[in-house]
Amino acid sequence: MLCVSVCVRGEWFRVPSGGPSVSIQKLGHEALCRYFRAKKLEHGDRHVEFSMHRCQGGELLHPEDRVEDVLEDNDFVQLGNCHEQQWFKICVPHNGEKPLLYVLCVCVGVGDPLSVTRTRMLLALRINVLAKGYSGTSLETLEAMIKAFNASCLSWVPEKGTVGASGDLAPLAHLALGLMGEGRMWSPQSGWADAKTVLEGHGLKPLQLKPKEGLALINGTQLITSLGAEAVERALSVAKQADVIAALTLEALRGTTKAFHQVIHAARPHPGQIQVAQRLRSLLDSEVFPSQISESHRSCSRVQDAYTLRCIPQVHGVVNDTIGFVQKVISTEMNSATDNPLVFVEFRETISGGNFHGEYPAKALDYLAIGVQELASISERRIERLVNPTHSELPAFLVKEGGLNCGFMVAHCTAAALVSENKTLCHPSSVDSLSTSAATEDHVSMGGWAARKALTVVEHVEQVLAIELLAACQALEFLHPLKTTAPLEKVHELLRSVISPWDRDRVMSSDIKAAHTLIKQQKASPSQLVW
Repeated sequence: MLCVSVCVRGEWFRVPSGGPSVSIQKLGHEALCRYFRAKKLEHGDRHVEFSMHRCQGGELLHPEDRVEDVLEDNDFVQLGNCHEQQWFKICVPHNGEKPLLYVLCVCVGVGDPLSVTRTRMLLALRINVLAKGYSGTSLETLEAMIKAFNASCLSWVPEKGTVGASGDLAPLAHLALGLMGEGRMWSPQSGWADAKTVLEGHGLKPLQLKPKEGLALINGTQLITSLGAEAVERALSVAKQADVIAALTLEALRGTTKAFHQVIHAARPHPGQIQVAQRLRSLLDSEVFPSQISESHRSCSRVQDAYTLRCIPQVHGVVNDTIGFVQKVISTEMNSATDNPLVFVEFRETISGGNFHGEYPAKALDYLAIGVQELASISERRIERLVNPTHSELPAFLVKEGGLNCGFMVAHCTAAALVSENKTLCHPSSVDSLSTSAATEDHVSMGGWAARKALTVVEHVEQVLAIELLAACQALEFLHPLKTTAPLEKVHELLRSVISPWDRDRVMSSDIKAAHTLIKQQKASPSQLVW
Protein backbone atom coordinates (compact mmCIF):
# COMPACT_ATOMS: atom_id res chain seq x y z
CA MET A 1 0.00 0.00 0.00
CA LEU A 2 1.40 3.39 -1.03
CA CYS A 3 1.67 6.38 1.29
CA VAL A 4 1.45 9.84 -0.29
CA SER A 5 2.10 13.37 1.06
CA VAL A 6 -0.78 15.71 0.15
CA CYS A 7 -0.66 19.50 0.53
CA VAL A 8 -3.94 21.20 1.57
CA ARG A 9 -3.86 24.96 2.14
CA GLY A 10 -0.12 24.90 2.69
CA GLU A 11 -0.15 22.02 5.18
CA TRP A 12 1.11 18.52 4.45
CA PHE A 13 -0.63 15.27 5.41
CA ARG A 14 0.65 11.73 5.04
CA VAL A 15 -2.24 9.77 3.52
CA PRO A 16 -2.14 5.99 2.92
CA SER A 17 -3.68 4.95 -0.38
CA GLY A 18 -6.00 2.45 1.35
CA GLY A 19 -5.58 -0.36 -1.16
CA PRO A 20 -4.73 -1.18 -4.79
CA SER A 21 -8.01 0.08 -6.28
CA VAL A 22 -8.28 3.43 -4.46
CA SER A 23 -8.81 6.41 -6.81
CA ILE A 24 -7.16 9.82 -6.82
CA GLN A 25 -10.55 11.30 -5.89
CA LYS A 26 -10.78 9.16 -2.75
CA LEU A 27 -7.22 10.02 -1.80
CA GLY A 28 -8.08 13.72 -2.06
CA HIS A 29 -11.23 13.37 0.07
CA GLU A 30 -9.22 11.58 2.74
CA ALA A 31 -6.65 14.42 2.70
CA LEU A 32 -9.46 16.99 3.10
CA CYS A 33 -10.93 15.04 6.03
CA ARG A 34 -7.56 14.98 7.75
CA TYR A 35 -7.16 18.70 7.18
CA PHE A 36 -10.55 19.49 8.73
CA ARG A 37 -9.94 17.21 11.68
CA ALA A 38 -6.57 18.89 12.28
CA LYS A 39 -8.18 22.33 12.15
CA LYS A 40 -11.24 21.19 14.17
CA LEU A 41 -13.55 22.42 11.42
CA GLU A 42 -16.82 20.94 10.22
CA HIS A 43 -16.67 19.09 6.92
CA GLY A 44 -19.89 20.53 5.54
CA ASP A 45 -19.70 19.29 1.97
CA ARG A 46 -18.13 15.96 1.16
CA HIS A 47 -18.90 16.41 -2.55
CA VAL A 48 -16.82 19.54 -3.15
CA GLU A 49 -14.87 19.38 -6.40
CA PHE A 50 -11.11 19.66 -6.33
CA SER A 51 -8.11 18.96 -8.51
CA MET A 52 -4.86 17.24 -7.67
CA HIS A 53 -1.45 17.80 -9.23
CA ARG A 54 1.70 15.81 -8.78
CA CYS A 55 4.38 18.17 -7.43
CA GLN A 56 7.13 16.61 -9.51
CA GLY A 57 6.38 17.65 -13.08
CA GLY A 58 3.10 19.34 -12.13
CA GLU A 59 0.84 17.06 -14.15
CA LEU A 60 -2.88 17.09 -13.48
CA LEU A 61 -4.13 13.81 -11.99
CA HIS A 62 -7.44 12.42 -13.21
CA PRO A 63 -9.88 11.77 -10.34
CA GLU A 64 -10.71 8.28 -11.60
CA ASP A 65 -7.09 7.16 -11.94
CA ARG A 66 -5.92 4.54 -9.51
CA VAL A 67 -3.35 5.87 -7.06
CA GLU A 68 -0.95 2.99 -7.62
CA ASP A 69 -1.00 3.58 -11.41
CA VAL A 70 -0.03 7.26 -11.39
CA LEU A 71 1.83 7.83 -8.13
CA GLU A 72 4.81 6.32 -6.38
CA ASP A 73 5.36 5.53 -2.74
CA ASN A 74 6.30 8.70 -0.79
CA ASP A 75 5.13 10.89 -3.69
CA PHE A 76 4.04 14.53 -3.21
CA VAL A 77 0.67 15.85 -4.40
CA GLN A 78 -0.93 19.32 -4.42
CA LEU A 79 -4.69 19.62 -3.82
CA GLY A 80 -6.49 22.56 -5.46
CA ASN A 81 -9.86 23.85 -6.64
CA CYS A 82 -11.19 22.04 -9.71
CA HIS A 83 -13.32 24.86 -11.09
CA GLU A 84 -10.39 27.24 -11.44
CA GLN A 85 -7.86 24.50 -12.25
CA GLN A 86 -4.82 26.16 -10.80
CA TRP A 87 -2.70 25.79 -7.70
CA PHE A 88 -5.31 27.24 -5.33
CA LYS A 89 -5.90 26.29 -1.72
CA ILE A 90 -9.57 25.91 -0.70
CA CYS A 91 -11.65 25.69 2.42
CA VAL A 92 -14.74 23.51 1.98
CA PRO A 93 -18.03 25.28 2.90
CA HIS A 94 -19.36 24.64 6.37
CA ASN A 95 -22.14 26.05 8.53
CA GLY A 96 -23.72 27.58 5.44
CA GLU A 97 -20.84 29.96 4.84
CA LYS A 98 -19.37 30.72 1.45
CA PRO A 99 -16.19 28.84 0.55
CA LEU A 100 -12.96 30.67 1.13
CA LEU A 101 -10.71 30.82 -1.92
CA TYR A 102 -7.04 31.52 -1.47
CA VAL A 103 -5.67 32.57 -4.86
CA LEU A 104 -2.44 31.56 -6.47
CA CYS A 105 -0.18 30.11 -3.78
CA VAL A 106 2.83 30.89 -5.98
CA CYS A 107 2.26 34.67 -5.87
CA VAL A 108 5.25 35.04 -3.57
CA GLY A 109 7.45 37.53 -5.46
CA VAL A 110 9.35 40.27 -3.67
CA GLY A 111 11.21 43.44 -4.59
CA ASP A 112 10.37 46.30 -6.90
CA PRO A 113 7.82 45.65 -9.63
CA LEU A 114 8.91 45.29 -13.21
CA SER A 115 8.61 48.47 -15.22
CA VAL A 116 5.54 48.88 -17.38
CA THR A 117 7.62 48.23 -20.51
CA ARG A 118 9.11 45.03 -19.12
CA THR A 119 5.76 43.75 -17.88
CA ARG A 120 4.34 44.33 -21.34
CA MET A 121 7.23 42.33 -22.82
CA LEU A 122 6.55 39.54 -20.32
CA LEU A 123 2.85 39.40 -21.26
CA ALA A 124 3.67 39.44 -24.98
CA LEU A 125 5.96 36.43 -24.66
CA ARG A 126 3.46 34.54 -22.51
CA ILE A 127 0.77 35.08 -25.15
CA ASN A 128 3.20 33.93 -27.85
CA VAL A 129 3.92 30.68 -26.00
CA LEU A 130 0.26 29.89 -25.32
CA ALA A 131 -0.63 30.62 -28.96
CA LYS A 132 1.58 27.75 -30.10
CA GLY A 133 -1.09 25.30 -29.01
CA TYR A 134 0.93 23.06 -26.71
CA SER A 135 -0.38 24.51 -23.46
CA GLY A 136 -3.98 23.33 -23.48
CA THR A 137 -5.48 26.80 -23.07
CA SER A 138 -8.77 27.83 -24.61
CA LEU A 139 -9.06 30.36 -27.41
CA GLU A 140 -11.29 32.41 -25.12
CA THR A 141 -8.55 32.79 -22.50
CA LEU A 142 -5.90 33.57 -25.10
CA GLU A 143 -8.07 36.25 -26.72
CA ALA A 144 -8.76 37.80 -23.31
CA MET A 145 -5.01 38.05 -22.68
CA ILE A 146 -4.49 39.64 -26.10
CA LYS A 147 -7.18 42.23 -25.35
CA ALA A 148 -5.48 43.05 -22.05
CA PHE A 149 -2.15 43.41 -23.89
CA ASN A 150 -3.64 45.69 -26.55
CA ALA A 151 -5.15 47.88 -23.83
CA SER A 152 -1.86 47.82 -21.88
CA CYS A 153 -3.62 46.44 -18.80
CA LEU A 154 -0.51 45.21 -17.00
CA SER A 155 -0.23 43.32 -13.72
CA TRP A 156 1.98 44.22 -10.79
CA VAL A 157 4.90 41.76 -11.09
CA PRO A 158 7.72 41.76 -8.49
CA GLU A 159 11.11 41.25 -10.12
CA LYS A 160 12.49 38.75 -7.60
CA GLY A 161 11.38 35.27 -6.60
CA THR A 162 12.15 32.91 -9.47
CA VAL A 163 14.82 30.21 -9.43
CA GLY A 164 14.26 29.50 -13.12
CA ALA A 165 12.74 26.00 -12.72
CA SER A 166 9.90 25.00 -12.73
CA GLY A 167 9.89 28.02 -14.96
CA ASP A 168 9.38 31.54 -13.60
CA LEU A 169 6.52 30.50 -11.33
CA ALA A 170 6.29 33.49 -8.98
CA PRO A 171 6.46 36.34 -11.54
CA LEU A 172 4.16 34.54 -13.98
CA ALA A 173 1.67 33.89 -11.16
CA HIS A 174 1.62 37.63 -10.42
CA LEU A 175 1.11 38.28 -14.12
CA ALA A 176 -1.88 35.92 -14.14
CA LEU A 177 -3.25 37.32 -10.88
CA GLY A 178 -3.94 40.73 -12.37
CA LEU A 179 -5.58 39.20 -15.44
CA MET A 180 -7.92 37.38 -13.05
CA GLY A 181 -8.96 40.70 -11.51
CA GLU A 182 -6.94 40.23 -8.32
CA GLY A 183 -4.13 42.37 -6.94
CA ARG A 184 -2.93 45.52 -8.66
CA MET A 185 -2.78 46.48 -12.31
CA TRP A 186 -1.67 49.44 -14.43
CA SER A 187 -2.96 50.99 -17.61
CA PRO A 188 -2.32 54.35 -19.28
CA GLN A 189 -5.88 55.35 -18.45
CA SER A 190 -5.95 54.38 -14.76
CA GLY A 191 -2.39 54.25 -13.53
CA TRP A 192 -1.93 51.75 -10.69
CA ALA A 193 -5.24 50.60 -9.30
CA ASP A 194 -7.25 47.53 -8.29
CA ALA A 195 -6.92 44.98 -11.10
CA LYS A 196 -10.64 44.32 -11.45
CA THR A 197 -11.34 48.06 -11.65
CA VAL A 198 -8.67 48.51 -14.33
CA LEU A 199 -10.03 45.66 -16.44
CA GLU A 200 -13.63 46.86 -16.14
CA GLY A 201 -12.54 50.38 -17.05
CA HIS A 202 -11.41 48.98 -20.41
CA GLY A 203 -14.50 46.86 -20.93
CA LEU A 204 -12.62 43.65 -20.08
CA LYS A 205 -13.61 40.77 -17.83
CA PRO A 206 -11.31 38.93 -15.41
CA LEU A 207 -10.11 35.57 -16.67
CA GLN A 208 -12.27 32.58 -15.69
CA LEU A 209 -9.80 29.75 -15.97
CA LYS A 210 -10.63 26.37 -17.41
CA PRO A 211 -8.93 22.98 -16.91
CA LYS A 212 -5.12 23.08 -17.29
CA GLU A 213 -5.06 26.87 -17.71
CA GLY A 214 -3.73 27.68 -14.24
CA LEU A 215 -0.61 25.66 -14.83
CA ALA A 216 -0.30 26.97 -18.38
CA LEU A 217 -0.26 30.58 -17.17
CA ILE A 218 2.41 30.19 -14.49
CA ASN A 219 4.84 27.68 -15.97
CA GLY A 220 7.54 28.86 -18.40
CA THR A 221 10.74 30.87 -18.84
CA GLN A 222 9.23 34.14 -20.00
CA LEU A 223 10.65 36.39 -17.26
CA ILE A 224 14.19 35.18 -17.99
CA THR A 225 13.60 35.45 -21.72
CA SER A 226 11.90 38.84 -21.81
CA LEU A 227 14.56 40.50 -19.67
CA GLY A 228 17.22 38.58 -21.59
CA ALA A 229 15.86 39.79 -24.91
CA GLU A 230 16.14 43.39 -23.74
CA ALA A 231 19.71 42.76 -22.58
CA VAL A 232 20.62 41.28 -25.97
CA GLU A 233 19.10 44.17 -27.93
CA ARG A 234 20.87 46.76 -25.80
CA ALA A 235 24.13 44.81 -26.03
CA LEU A 236 23.87 44.71 -29.83
CA SER A 237 23.36 48.45 -29.89
CA VAL A 238 26.15 49.39 -27.50
CA ALA A 239 28.64 47.04 -29.19
CA LYS A 240 28.27 48.89 -32.51
CA GLN A 241 28.58 52.28 -30.83
CA ALA A 242 31.62 51.10 -28.87
CA ASP A 243 33.51 50.81 -32.18
CA VAL A 244 32.63 54.41 -33.07
CA ILE A 245 33.62 55.74 -29.64
CA ALA A 246 36.87 53.77 -29.69
CA ALA A 247 37.66 55.26 -33.11
CA LEU A 248 37.18 58.76 -31.65
CA THR A 249 39.60 57.93 -28.83
CA LEU A 250 42.18 56.53 -31.26
CA GLU A 251 42.04 59.77 -33.23
CA ALA A 252 42.32 61.90 -30.07
CA LEU A 253 45.36 59.88 -28.95
CA ARG A 254 46.78 60.08 -32.49
CA GLY A 255 46.95 56.34 -32.97
CA THR A 256 47.70 54.44 -36.15
CA THR A 257 45.26 52.58 -38.38
CA LYS A 258 47.84 50.04 -39.54
CA ALA A 259 46.67 47.45 -36.99
CA PHE A 260 43.28 47.33 -38.72
CA HIS A 261 44.61 46.30 -42.13
CA GLN A 262 42.40 43.71 -43.79
CA VAL A 263 45.17 41.12 -44.28
CA ILE A 264 45.88 40.97 -40.54
CA HIS A 265 42.33 39.96 -39.75
CA ALA A 266 41.96 37.65 -42.71
CA ALA A 267 44.81 35.67 -41.15
CA ARG A 268 42.65 35.14 -38.04
CA PRO A 269 39.16 35.07 -39.51
CA HIS A 270 36.86 35.30 -36.51
CA PRO A 271 33.66 36.93 -37.82
CA GLY A 272 33.39 39.54 -35.06
CA GLN A 273 37.03 40.54 -35.35
CA ILE A 274 36.76 40.99 -39.12
CA GLN A 275 33.54 42.99 -38.69
CA VAL A 276 35.01 45.39 -36.13
CA ALA A 277 38.21 45.95 -38.12
CA GLN A 278 36.14 46.74 -41.21
CA ARG A 279 34.01 49.16 -39.22
CA LEU A 280 37.10 50.94 -37.89
CA ARG A 281 38.54 51.22 -41.38
CA SER A 282 35.28 52.82 -42.56
CA LEU A 283 35.45 55.42 -39.78
CA LEU A 284 39.15 56.28 -39.67
CA ASP A 285 41.59 57.90 -42.08
CA SER A 286 41.26 56.69 -45.68
CA GLU A 287 41.16 58.00 -49.23
CA VAL A 288 37.39 58.31 -48.89
CA PHE A 289 37.48 60.04 -45.50
CA PRO A 290 40.84 61.74 -44.91
CA SER A 291 41.76 62.88 -41.41
CA GLN A 292 43.80 66.01 -40.77
CA ILE A 293 44.67 64.67 -37.34
CA SER A 294 46.00 61.44 -38.80
CA GLU A 295 48.01 63.32 -41.43
CA SER A 296 49.59 65.51 -38.73
CA HIS A 297 51.42 62.57 -37.09
CA ARG A 298 51.99 60.33 -40.10
CA SER A 299 55.77 60.65 -39.82
CA CYS A 300 56.01 60.20 -36.03
CA SER A 301 58.50 57.72 -34.58
CA ARG A 302 55.89 55.61 -32.74
CA VAL A 303 55.90 52.00 -33.99
CA GLN A 304 52.69 50.69 -32.48
CA ASP A 305 49.94 51.64 -30.04
CA ALA A 306 48.93 50.25 -26.66
CA TYR A 307 46.71 47.17 -26.65
CA THR A 308 43.59 49.17 -25.80
CA LEU A 309 43.91 50.80 -29.23
CA ARG A 310 45.74 48.20 -31.29
CA CYS A 311 43.59 45.25 -30.18
CA ILE A 312 40.14 46.84 -30.52
CA PRO A 313 39.07 44.38 -33.28
CA GLN A 314 40.16 41.36 -31.25
CA VAL A 315 38.49 42.48 -28.00
CA HIS A 316 35.37 44.09 -29.43
CA GLY A 317 35.14 41.29 -31.98
CA VAL A 318 34.67 38.47 -29.51
CA VAL A 319 31.98 40.56 -27.79
CA ASN A 320 30.10 40.73 -31.08
CA ASP A 321 30.40 36.97 -31.55
CA THR A 322 29.23 36.37 -27.97
CA ILE A 323 26.17 38.55 -28.46
CA GLY A 324 25.37 36.73 -31.71
CA PHE A 325 25.45 33.37 -29.96
CA VAL A 326 23.23 34.57 -27.12
CA GLN A 327 20.81 36.18 -29.57
CA LYS A 328 20.25 32.78 -31.22
CA VAL A 329 19.56 31.08 -27.88
CA ILE A 330 17.14 33.77 -26.70
CA SER A 331 15.35 33.89 -30.07
CA THR A 332 14.81 30.12 -29.93
CA GLU A 333 13.62 30.34 -26.32
CA MET A 334 11.18 33.16 -27.13
CA ASN A 335 9.48 30.96 -29.70
CA SER A 336 9.41 27.71 -27.74
CA ALA A 337 6.77 25.94 -25.67
CA THR A 338 8.23 26.05 -22.16
CA ASP A 339 5.38 25.11 -19.83
CA ASN A 340 4.47 21.71 -18.45
CA PRO A 341 2.79 19.37 -19.13
CA LEU A 342 2.54 19.85 -22.90
CA VAL A 343 -0.53 18.88 -24.89
CA PHE A 344 0.08 17.15 -28.24
CA VAL A 345 -3.27 17.14 -29.99
CA GLU A 346 -2.04 15.15 -32.96
CA PHE A 347 -1.12 12.27 -30.65
CA ARG A 348 -4.02 12.88 -28.22
CA GLU A 349 -1.46 12.88 -25.41
CA THR A 350 -0.49 15.15 -22.53
CA ILE A 351 3.14 14.57 -21.62
CA SER A 352 5.14 15.90 -18.69
CA GLY A 353 8.67 16.99 -19.47
CA GLY A 354 11.25 19.60 -18.54
CA ASN A 355 10.97 22.41 -21.08
CA PHE A 356 10.32 24.80 -18.20
CA HIS A 357 13.93 24.50 -17.05
CA GLY A 358 15.70 27.80 -17.65
CA GLU A 359 19.25 26.49 -18.05
CA TYR A 360 19.54 27.48 -21.72
CA PRO A 361 18.74 31.20 -21.29
CA ALA A 362 20.45 31.31 -17.88
CA LYS A 363 23.78 30.02 -19.22
CA ALA A 364 23.52 32.21 -22.31
CA LEU A 365 22.83 35.36 -20.29
CA ASP A 366 25.70 34.65 -17.91
CA TYR A 367 27.86 34.39 -21.02
CA LEU A 368 26.41 37.66 -22.33
CA ALA A 369 27.34 39.50 -19.13
CA ILE A 370 30.90 38.15 -19.23
CA GLY A 371 31.23 39.04 -22.90
CA VAL A 372 29.77 42.54 -22.99
CA GLN A 373 31.58 43.61 -19.81
CA GLU A 374 34.82 43.58 -21.80
CA LEU A 375 33.61 46.65 -23.71
CA ALA A 376 33.56 48.57 -20.41
CA SER A 377 36.85 47.07 -19.24
CA ILE A 378 38.81 48.20 -22.30
CA SER A 379 36.90 51.50 -22.48
CA GLU A 380 37.93 52.41 -18.93
CA ARG A 381 41.57 51.81 -19.86
CA ARG A 382 41.19 54.10 -22.89
CA ILE A 383 39.65 56.77 -20.65
CA GLU A 384 42.70 56.50 -18.40
CA ARG A 385 44.98 57.09 -21.37
CA LEU A 386 42.94 60.14 -22.40
CA VAL A 387 43.12 61.81 -18.95
CA ASN A 388 46.75 60.87 -18.26
CA PRO A 389 49.09 63.47 -19.85
CA THR A 390 51.96 60.97 -19.87
CA HIS A 391 50.05 58.86 -22.40
CA SER A 392 47.92 61.45 -24.18
CA GLU A 393 50.27 64.45 -24.46
CA LEU A 394 47.14 66.48 -23.71
CA PRO A 395 46.33 68.68 -20.69
CA ALA A 396 45.94 66.65 -17.51
CA PHE A 397 42.38 65.39 -17.03
CA LEU A 398 41.41 67.14 -20.26
CA VAL A 399 40.90 70.58 -18.78
CA LYS A 400 42.81 73.87 -18.87
CA GLU A 401 44.02 75.34 -15.58
CA GLY A 402 44.28 71.91 -14.04
CA GLY A 403 45.28 73.29 -10.66
CA LEU A 404 41.86 74.91 -10.31
CA ASN A 405 39.74 72.29 -12.12
CA CYS A 406 39.36 68.53 -11.70
CA GLY A 407 38.23 68.01 -15.27
CA PHE A 408 37.66 64.33 -16.05
CA MET A 409 39.57 63.04 -13.03
CA VAL A 410 36.56 61.84 -11.06
CA ALA A 411 34.59 60.88 -14.16
CA HIS A 412 37.33 58.31 -14.72
CA CYS A 413 36.79 57.15 -11.13
CA THR A 414 33.11 56.59 -11.92
CA ALA A 415 34.04 54.47 -14.93
CA ALA A 416 36.45 52.45 -12.79
CA ALA A 417 33.76 51.93 -10.13
CA LEU A 418 31.26 50.64 -12.69
CA VAL A 419 33.81 48.24 -14.17
CA SER A 420 34.61 46.94 -10.70
CA GLU A 421 30.92 46.36 -9.97
CA ASN A 422 30.62 44.45 -13.22
CA LYS A 423 33.42 42.11 -12.16
CA THR A 424 31.20 40.86 -9.34
CA LEU A 425 28.03 40.85 -11.43
CA CYS A 426 29.75 38.71 -14.06
CA HIS A 427 30.04 35.78 -11.66
CA PRO A 428 27.71 33.24 -13.31
CA SER A 429 24.44 32.73 -11.45
CA SER A 430 23.77 29.51 -13.36
CA VAL A 431 26.66 27.69 -11.68
CA ASP A 432 24.51 27.72 -8.55
CA SER A 433 21.55 25.46 -7.83
CA LEU A 434 19.46 24.98 -4.69
CA SER A 435 17.00 22.13 -4.31
CA THR A 436 13.40 23.31 -3.88
CA SER A 437 9.85 21.89 -3.57
CA ALA A 438 10.74 19.10 -1.17
CA ALA A 439 13.60 17.95 -3.43
CA THR A 440 11.32 17.36 -6.43
CA GLU A 441 12.72 20.43 -8.16
CA ASP A 442 16.23 19.41 -7.19
CA HIS A 443 18.17 21.31 -9.87
CA VAL A 444 17.34 24.88 -10.89
CA SER A 445 18.87 27.43 -13.26
CA MET A 446 18.80 30.70 -11.29
CA GLY A 447 18.03 32.27 -14.66
CA GLY A 448 16.01 35.17 -13.26
CA TRP A 449 19.08 36.57 -11.55
CA ALA A 450 21.18 35.85 -14.67
CA ALA A 451 18.79 38.02 -16.70
CA ARG A 452 18.54 40.85 -14.19
CA LYS A 453 22.28 41.15 -13.65
CA ALA A 454 22.96 40.91 -17.41
CA LEU A 455 20.76 43.98 -17.84
CA THR A 456 22.66 45.77 -15.08
CA VAL A 457 26.00 44.90 -16.67
CA VAL A 458 24.82 46.20 -20.06
CA GLU A 459 23.65 49.46 -18.47
CA HIS A 460 27.04 49.91 -16.78
CA VAL A 461 28.75 49.32 -20.12
CA GLU A 462 26.58 52.02 -21.69
CA GLN A 463 27.49 54.44 -18.91
CA VAL A 464 31.24 53.77 -19.15
CA LEU A 465 31.13 54.29 -22.91
CA ALA A 466 29.17 57.50 -22.34
CA ILE A 467 32.09 58.75 -20.24
CA GLU A 468 34.58 57.73 -22.94
CA LEU A 469 32.48 59.54 -25.55
CA LEU A 470 32.61 62.72 -23.44
CA ALA A 471 36.34 62.36 -22.84
CA ALA A 472 37.23 61.61 -26.47
CA CYS A 473 35.25 64.58 -27.77
CA GLN A 474 36.83 66.80 -25.11
CA ALA A 475 40.27 65.61 -26.19
CA LEU A 476 39.49 66.54 -29.79
CA GLU A 477 38.88 70.13 -28.65
CA PHE A 478 42.59 70.43 -27.88
CA LEU A 479 43.54 69.32 -31.41
CA HIS A 480 41.57 72.06 -33.17
CA PRO A 481 41.74 73.41 -35.82
CA LEU A 482 42.70 69.95 -37.07
CA LYS A 483 39.69 67.85 -37.96
CA THR A 484 39.09 64.10 -37.86
CA THR A 485 37.22 62.15 -40.55
CA ALA A 486 33.76 63.20 -41.73
CA PRO A 487 31.96 60.31 -39.94
CA LEU A 488 33.70 61.04 -36.63
CA GLU A 489 33.11 64.78 -36.99
CA LYS A 490 29.40 63.92 -37.17
CA VAL A 491 29.67 62.14 -33.82
CA HIS A 492 31.48 65.12 -32.34
CA GLU A 493 28.77 67.46 -33.66
CA LEU A 494 26.07 65.15 -32.27
CA LEU A 495 27.52 65.33 -28.77
CA ARG A 496 28.08 69.05 -28.95
CA SER A 497 24.42 69.53 -29.90
CA VAL A 498 23.50 68.55 -26.34
CA ILE A 499 26.71 69.05 -24.31
CA SER A 500 29.08 72.02 -24.50
CA PRO A 501 32.86 71.66 -24.28
CA TRP A 502 34.43 71.53 -20.83
CA ASP A 503 36.29 74.76 -20.04
CA ARG A 504 35.90 74.76 -16.25
CA ASP A 505 34.41 72.46 -13.62
CA ARG A 506 30.64 72.03 -13.55
CA VAL A 507 28.22 69.28 -12.53
CA MET A 508 29.20 66.43 -14.82
CA SER A 509 26.54 63.86 -13.88
CA SER A 510 24.01 65.59 -16.13
CA ASP A 511 26.51 65.46 -19.02
CA ILE A 512 27.09 61.74 -18.45
CA LYS A 513 23.32 61.17 -18.36
CA ALA A 514 22.83 63.09 -21.61
CA ALA A 515 25.60 61.09 -23.33
CA HIS A 516 24.11 57.87 -21.95
CA THR A 517 20.76 58.85 -23.42
CA LEU A 518 22.35 59.33 -26.84
CA ILE A 519 23.79 55.82 -26.61
CA LYS A 520 20.48 54.29 -25.49
CA GLN A 521 18.82 56.03 -28.41
CA GLN A 522 21.50 54.56 -30.72
CA LYS A 523 22.45 58.04 -31.96
CA ALA A 524 26.14 57.08 -32.20
CA SER A 525 25.45 53.90 -34.16
CA PRO A 526 27.29 53.63 -37.49
CA SER A 527 23.96 53.39 -39.31
CA GLN A 528 22.98 56.80 -37.91
CA LEU A 529 26.09 58.57 -39.20
CA VAL A 530 25.01 60.19 -42.46
CA TRP A 531 27.63 62.40 -44.10
